[in-house]
Amino acid sequence: MVFSVGDIVQMKKTHPCGSSQWEILRVGIDFRIKCCGCGHMVMLPRVKFEKNVKKIVSESKEEK
Repeated sequence: MVFSVGDIVQMKKTHPCGSSQWEILRVGIDFRIKCCGCGHMVMLPRVKFEKNVKKIVSESKEEK
């Protein structure tokens, strides 16, 4: 899977606020993601992020 900044992804586990959708803010060795429910931000290593992603809900509108 190819991820880019602005994508909304669905994770396997839900956040304590009840949302399972996250927006990608930073891509690289580490990923910074923001919960779409409460706005909480988390940094995850790439390996853990890719393991926990279920699917891409919507892709960013910016094309490179």
